[in-house]
Amino acid sequence: MPFKVTAGRAWGMTGLVIFLYVVNYADKAVLGIIAQPLAREFGLTSSQIGLVGSLFFVTFTVGGFLAGPLEKKLTLKWALLALGLTWSVVMLPLVVTGGFVVLVVCRMLLGLGEGPSSALMHTAAYSWHPPAKRGLPGAFLAGSASVAKIALAPVLTFITVQYGWRMAIVALSVLGLVWMVCWIPGFKEGPFTSKAVKGADTAVGSAPTEPSVSWRKIFFTRTFASCAFMIIVVYALTTVVLTWLPSYFELGLGYSALQAGSMFALPSIVGLVLMISSGTVTDRLRGRGYTSRVVRIIVPAIGVLICGAVLVFLPSIGTPALAVAVVSIGYGFGAIAFPLINAAISELCPPQQTAGTMGVFLALMAVGGLVAPYGTGLIVDSAATAAEGYATSFQIIGVLGAIAAVLVLVFANPERDRKIIRGEVLAKSA
Repeated sequence: MPFKVTAGRAWGMTGLVIFLYVVNYADKAVLGIIAQPLAREFGLTSSQIGLVGSLFFVTFTVGGFLAGPLEKKLTLKWALLALGLTWSVVMLPLVVTGGFVVLVVCRMLLGLGEGPSSALMHTAAYSWHPPAKRGLPGAFLAGSASVAKIALAPVLTFITVQYGWRMAIVALSVLGLVWMVCWIPGFKEGPFTSKAVKGADTAVGSAPTEPSVSWRKIFFTRTFASCAFMIIVVYALTTVVLTWLPSYFELGLGYSALQAGSMFALPSIVGLVLMISSGTVTDRLRGRGYTSRVVRIIVPAIGVLICGAVLVFLPSIGTPALAVAVVSIGYGFGAIAFPLINAAISELCPPQQTAGTMGVFLALMAVGGLVAPYGTGLIVDSAATAAEGYATSFQIIGVLGAIAAVLVLVFANPERDRKIIRGEVLAKSA
């Protein structure tokens, strides 16, 4: 049936997707919260915990390539429902039968289920917003990770300290079921996708129909390639934070387990403020005629440069509170890359190829997670002190982030590459 697009309805649907993203990131973040209780109970080393974190991103990367096929076979509503159900149950065997092998298997299954979700969630949210206005909804989606850590990390930490790590996993399963109850009757796909309802009476119009282009044409643009490298590095930082930050605060800086879990939210608070601010400002600038290169390439690249410059000095800082501040500021400025770069990448392709394009981009992004958690564990195990090991890992990521940001500033230009891709579309139409 035809349906109208209003700001209230568009943001209501986006809110349901954001709720799912919060659940998604809480499932990722719980390993960092329960890492030390798991290590104590099962006798795990830092490198083993890091290996679990990295193996999650192996299957996460594989799953990312399934976003396009899933979007073709199922509607966004039912595809995301199936994925959400998967997240809610795959960690439960660990509650019943603990151990390193079960932990690895459960986290790898979780990664496979979460792999396609980011691209599909972005596609679901973008289906309610035209390309020029995707910066802010993208910021809210990326900010969902921060919301999960701000709102849920202290709760999960309290549950872990008071009732054990098993109850933290059970609590996340219950949260997933609550989301399903809201999602099934509530979500409908918007008009800005290839599956838009025909004849929809919208207030702002529906997405134009374009011929598909070769995937190679999209993936080998300088914008896609350089942005993929930068987002890999920024995601490496994110996965180190997810896997190791509470352990760094506890073992490296001397805070209690409850303090460390609660402070897990601090970098996310900085990141959320900067992401929402940058998303709002850049959407307004885009509406005033500023190019996508300015608002969705230069702005996030400068943020990553600041992130890198701050993290480089972490090993030389001896004051725990200042170290927490440095990590929080570095993470916050790096995090603005996620919504803005994702929005830039979504502009490169015809609407019907958004899910496939974002799936590959986000799967490549996950490469950072394949290396960083395990690499950090190895560095910590071989360092003189835990504090030195964690700080060195953050420093390495900072250097790589600064290099990646410079490459993006030099090579990325969505308008130029969109014209190149559109040239192929016009050639096919001729």
